[in-house]
Amino acid sequence: MNHLRLLRYVDEVARVGSIRQAAERLHVAPSAVNRRIQDIEDELGTPVFERLPRGMRLTAAGELFVRYIRGRAADLERVRSEIEELQGLRRGSVWLVASQALAPRFLPGVIGEFRKTHPLVAFDIHIGDHVQAARALRSFETDLALVFNLAPEADIQRAIVVEQKLMAILHARHPLAAGSASSLRLRDCAEYPVVLPNRDTGGRQLLERFLARSSTKLNGMVESNSFEFLRGCLEDRRSISFQMAIGAALDSHIVARDIEDRGFPRGELVLASLQGRQLPVIAYAFAEFLKKSLANLGP
Repeated sequence: MNHLRLLRYVDEVARVGSIRQAAERLHVAPSAVNRRIQDIEDELGTPVFERLPRGMRLTAAGELFVRYIRGRAADLERVRSEIEELQGLRRGSVWLVASQALAPRFLPGVIGEFRKTHPLVAFDIHIGDHVQAARALRSFETDLALVFNLAPEADIQRAIVVEQKLMAILHARHPLAAGSASSLRLRDCAEYPVVLPNRDTGGRQLLERFLARSSTKLNGMVESNSFEFLRGCLEDRRSISFQMAIGAALDSHIVARDIEDRGFPRGELVLASLQGRQLPVIAYAFAEFLKKSLANLGP
């Protein structure tokens, strides 16, 4: 299948935008990559890349050709998986894009359980939002997506949707953590500094929509795309953050509280794949395993 290896040269240049960087990642000479691209362009009768002063950019024809390459690679992976299943090997790779809230505990736990019966399976996990997930599905860069608030679209198959609460998280020694109350009003949180995930995250988008129609104003002091960093900010025992329930209370010194305001938002955790794509056997098996795990979550 040497031809697919050579087609990968084009795919790698498309990913990194540079012949030199692609050659380094592929462990070949830049001249070999450039020569292969020229051969393909001669065969197609049209440029695949625009040669720019600072790199390479796909042409419209190039975008079509790269989609063909990735589709072929995905088909080959599916066939390999089916052959291995016939041989009883139960091996292969699963590519997944997942929301950040799933990274610390839920997803490692599910993968660990799955690997008890499938120890030869490898996983490639990319942490991203719903926009990145949809793009990765369409470009065959991932088999599955498990993200928040992935909207229904004609070419995306949503296998299961689980409702999840948006919750306040705070240090166990925060003033609002005292007592036996299990829930808060949003106006209680407004009296303290708030550290927020950035606007690309599903939880932040839900919170912004609620605040737009609320009289409560939050005192946002820190914003970050790292949940780990935001949780570190809670160590001052004054700050408050917000996170979906599945990733909220992960440590003994961090507590999660429901927000009892009427209409406070809940999000959708969605397991999805590309509509019409036949998944590799092992990716399909993991998707079914995930569906059972998600069905047990509840809101």
